[in-house]
Amino acid sequence: MVAQATHWKEIFLSERAGIIRTTILAVVLLVCAKAAHAIELRAETIDAFDRFVAAVETRLEPCFKGQHFIWSDDFPAVRQQLLNGAVIAQPLEGNGIIPLKGGLVQDWRGAVFVPHVTLQDVLSVAQDFDHHHVFYKPDVESASIESRHGEEFLVFMRIVKAKFMLSDVLNTEQTIQFIRLDPQRVYSRAHSKRINEVAAPGRSGEHELPAGQDRGLLWRLYGYWFYEERDGGVYVTCESITLTGDIPFGMGALLGPVIHDLPGEALRKSLEQTRRAVLAQNSSFKPN
Repeated sequence: MVAQATHWKEIFLSERAGIIRTTILAVVLLVCAKAAHAIELRAETIDAFDRFVAAVETRLEPCFKGQHFIWSDDFPAVRQQLLNGAVIAQPLEGNGIIPLKGGLVQDWRGAVFVPHVTLQDVLSVAQDFDHHHVFYKPDVESASIESRHGEEFLVFMRIVKAKFMLSDVLNTEQTIQFIRLDPQRVYSRAHSKRINEVAAPGRSGEHELPAGQDRGLLWRLYGYWFYEERDGGVYVTCESITLTGDIPFGMGALLGPVIHDLPGEALRKSLEQTRRAVLAQNSSFKPN
């Protein structure tokens, strides 16, 4: 009886400690969100990010030509997980965080397999930007195609990001180009053209902050998507690259794990929602 009581006491204390830690983190994030002053995206940070992206696109050049097109094919265990229904999201190297002067790059890749559908089924969802607010809610609050020239789109998206009590609303424009290699394979490149944080969203004083003069929660958003039809379905993989401001001095130990987790969580969720939307379009049920 004494041992059992001790056991339950340890569980209680462990759960209570977890609740306390979560509460403290939420309060700190709220304070940071309210107290944070605008920080400026500096030219040296932009230059460093552009160099990083150029190196990524050089690395991906064989993929753009159809070689090692689906990254998960190089890892048989990962490929089997996908066929079994798993959604994979992992940092490309280390923890996925690359420090730059005045900012942080997050570089993650992910994959999902959508069974019993065609490449066109998947592209019908991927290119239906006017309904992305349905497929990818609540992260995408609204979306619309501003222009289209062939397979190149200019898309407006209002993005909402929330973690604990820290939230951010962003008005973005993205150029998205789809390139078809053959009847079974298509890839796309998505580059943010502008990202403006929205102050007082949903209230009478709502307005956009100048680009690069905000809290630095998202300055750049790039994505490289690869689609291939085979094995009775479609493989969808992505490499997602984002640029944010640096972690405030002295807050690394507390905020670091949250910032490290966000890109992976967002990518995994996006892949899950993509699969769900495609399957919903090809069955009797619809996404909630």
